[in-house]
Amino acid sequence: MGNLDEITFYDAMAQAELVKEKQVTPLELVNAATERIESLNPTINAVITTAFEQAREAAGKLPEGPFTGVPFLLKDLTASLAGVRTAEGSAFLGNYVPDFDSELVKRLKRAGLVILGKTNTPEFGLSVTTEPCLFGPTRNPWDTSRTTGGSSGGSAAAVAAGFVPMAHGNDGGGSIRIPSSCCGLFGLKPTRGRNPLGREYGDIIGGIVVEHALTRSVRDSAALLDATSGNEPGDPYWAPPPARPFLLEVGADPGKLRIAYSTTPVMGGSVHADCVSAVHDAAKLCVDLGHDVEETSPPVPAELYILALGSIWTSGAAYSVDHWARKLGREPTPEKIETATWTLYEMGCQQTASQYLLAVEAAQLISRDMSQFLTGYDILINPTLNEPPPPIGYFSPSPDDPMQGWLRSGDFSAFTTLCNLTGQPAMSMPLTWNSDGLPLGTQFIGRFGDEATLFRVAAQLEEARPWANRRPPVSV
Repeated sequence: MGNLDEITFYDAMAQAELVKEKQVTPLELVNAATERIESLNPTINAVITTAFEQAREAAGKLPEGPFTGVPFLLKDLTASLAGVRTAEGSAFLGNYVPDFDSELVKRLKRAGLVILGKTNTPEFGLSVTTEPCLFGPTRNPWDTSRTTGGSSGGSAAAVAAGFVPMAHGNDGGGSIRIPSSCCGLFGLKPTRGRNPLGREYGDIIGGIVVEHALTRSVRDSAALLDATSGNEPGDPYWAPPPARPFLLEVGADPGKLRIAYSTTPVMGGSVHADCVSAVHDAAKLCVDLGHDVEETSPPVPAELYILALGSIWTSGAAYSVDHWARKLGREPTPEKIETATWTLYEMGCQQTASQYLLAVEAAQLISRDMSQFLTGYDILINPTLNEPPPPIGYFSPSPDDPMQGWLRSGDFSAFTTLCNLTGQPAMSMPLTWNSDGLPLGTQFIGRFGDEATLFRVAAQLEEARPWANRRPPVSV
């Protein structure tokens, strides 16, 4: 079993290659992943719903795909898996079990992935930390007293601890990139419309939410995006098709790129010295690799940004609750909804249609400003987060201020939310660990539709500053 324990830390493409060469069977990989979950999940609380028997049955009749036989986990948000409970971190959903697979899940299965269960998420994905009252906090494998980030925190902890080589995530304000930064993983938020959101959704919260995954390697992210991306009939819009498969960009020469970097948030505020240092280090590494690097910021008006983000996000909270109320045929009550979520819900219900559309207009103006800025640069580098992973409970509401945690989260995710408004691709790269042994992500933002350039430079940086052999304390 020692060999299989080591294989669980291979990336997904390496595991798939072993299956193809018949050096290991899909069932052996599933059983090894199951044993790790049963052994370590009580410590980190990453997986909240298991589908082990369903996975063992699926392992015996898999399609041929790029990831045939590789174990995988779904974040318990938006992605429906037939016969498996969906909770979205909320007691309001009760024991809801969908009878269908979402389009993304169908594509994941066609790629040969074996789904073992679902991972923890904050209620309706509305927090930058994964600490739902319903399931309790997910703990960071690098330091179990600290947050994994959110809202894909369960998936991040599962990959970091070696349960699976990659796991599903979605991103509406940084929810792939934030936990990737906190847990030392590679996390790409694709271009708006790159991956499908059907059958239930055409878009989510005005297009700010996108689907993808958190991975150990750059090549896994690229190959998975090849397997899942592409529009579905009836989609309201879709991303420009790539010139060639994303996997071919991994290892391709990026050429001499024009790179901007900044450590100043749009809304102002302080940034932890470790996070500033990580960006400066990444900028220097890019210079060493032959790129032109300049310190400068995009001209994003703070007042428009605050207008767009505040109105769209609170409207989104109201939508999330009302979506499930309509679907389940029951009225939402504060007894079944967390205090902070209910406060956001009430704020969202007060938004008028005109206020929401003005916020959408503001987001579109910001998108034009960002697009214009990136005509002069190929990539913009920022800190992923404004501080290292804080302790569990840091984002909790206080008894006299239900918005305390939400206000703190605005500073924490100050660099990630911009690309959800603009729809641009962005990735968090684990290039730095601080003196406390905590990972610090660095964010790279690309032009709309241009994941290709991000994958090229990501592979170059991964080779120059490899992270694959780093393992957190909660992984053995």
